Amino acid sequence: METLDAIYNRRSIRDYTDEAVTDADIQILLNAAFSAPTAVNAQPWEFVVINEKEILDNIRNKMVFARYNAPLGIVICGNMKYALKGQDKDLWICDCSAAIENMLLAATDIGLGSVWIGIYPIQSRMTTMQKLINLPEHVKPLGMVYFGHGTYQEPGRSRYNEKAVYWQKYDPDRKHRTKDKPVVGHYN
Repeated sequence: METLDAIYNRRSIRDYTDEAVTDADIQILLNAAFSAPTAVNAQPWEFVVINEKEILDNIRNKMVFARYNAPLGIVICGNMKYALKGQDKDLWICDCSAAIENMLLAATDIGLGSVWIGIYPIQSRMTTMQKLINLPEHVKPLGMVYFGHGTYQEPGRSRYNEKAVYWQKYDPDRKHRTKDKPVVGHYN
């Protein structure tokens, strides 16, 4: 698959078959994550790979927004011991987000479905995930991505909106609220 095909065809998939994700595919996803750009090459990311059904079921039971039946979850975390300090301290969020996007695109490329579950900065979600997977205080969960073989496939798309694009300078008088409406009911 070409890079642009993966970008345009990446969609959030919220229902999966029971088929396991192979170790080889997990390695592809992790290699993609570690290929992401990172500010000053800090590499503050850490990944918790979860493919044991009991642990995934426990996450699904405790986190209402994460109740999808995927056979694999990867929690993407920022280790504050490796994150930049001072005014750059929050760049770990960008680094980990880039790693997540690389994994989402890699999943699309190898025929897996995926969905990104936001955790940070909602303290209750962070605390719950830290307890569920035994994260120390200095390791912050940014998000979790579910991966698996989807029971359906959404058509590719681009949501390009010329009203959200400015050339040379921002025009504060322009309105650009035209966008897809949120889909209610993703949570079971």
